[in-house]
Amino acid sequence: MKILITGSKGQLGSQLIDVINNGKSEIGKIPKDVKNAEVIAKCSQELDISDIDNVMSIISEIKPDVIINAAAYTNVDDCETNEERAFKVNALGAKNLAIASESIGAKLVHISTDYIFSGEGNKPFKESDEALPQSVYGKSKKMGDDFVRKFSSKYFIVRPSWVYGYNGKNFVYTIMRAAKESESLKVVNDQIGTPTNVEDIIHHIFKLIVTEEYGVYNCAGHGECSWYDFACKIVELGKIPCKITPCPTHEYPSPTKRPAYSSLNNGKLRTTVGDEMRNWEDALKCFIGNTFLKQG
Repeated sequence: MKILITGSKGQLGSQLIDVINNGKSEIGKIPKDVKNAEVIAKCSQELDISDIDNVMSIISEIKPDVIINAAAYTNVDDCETNEERAFKVNALGAKNLAIASESIGAKLVHISTDYIFSGEGNKPFKESDEALPQSVYGKSKKMGDDFVRKFSSKYFIVRPSWVYGYNGKNFVYTIMRAAKESESLKVVNDQIGTPTNVEDIIHHIFKLIVTEEYGVYNCAGHGECSWYDFACKIVELGKIPCKITPCPTHEYPSPTKRPAYSSLNNGKLRTTVGDEMRNWEDALKCFIGNTFLKQG
């Protein structure tokens, strides 16, 4: 098996490579075909997914069996003021990869987001629920999903939420750093979702790509919480003496309309390759323990 990973220096892309090199995720062993795969990793400087000529040239030369698209413009606030770039990377980039993968018969893994949903309601969103994104980021990602469905016949659209991993910037690192520098922090308590460890996402991506169970997959941790709850658990597990105070969204300045509720139901995983996603608190405990080990 030959695997091409785009966005190889990002949070997901770099950890995909780490897991393959380790031969296992935190959840367990990865499939033998993946462990023994030839991996070609391309960062955005080496492969500009928004450039169709660049995409077609590189993919026709490499001829991968699987393309994992970990390249994306994920700064949700910046997307509001850089709309053209958001759609160029998140939508057009996905389209180009779908066209290229189809031209050589490759499987395509495309990473989606909980931001494609409206954020209304109080029941976890299913894969089949209507996508009504409220932000530029969400709209650009939805368009990318639509392009993948239209131009690829061998696709896995993997939809996580509130993602954090060992590499790059994320909410866990931000809270840990801020909590060490301040005696108190305010965090919003009226946005509900599910924190998801990158290790869990990767484990299920690798389970999927050795199958032909194509389609859309929610891939989020089990349980749900607010950002406030999430932050409280981070400082608790990290044993950081910082007081976390809840506040409503309107007190937190942001140009982006974020989903008030975006928990996901992993129904498709349960009925195909199996849902081994961890409870968000268990996955976070493992992450923080390993983070301190690495720092030590």
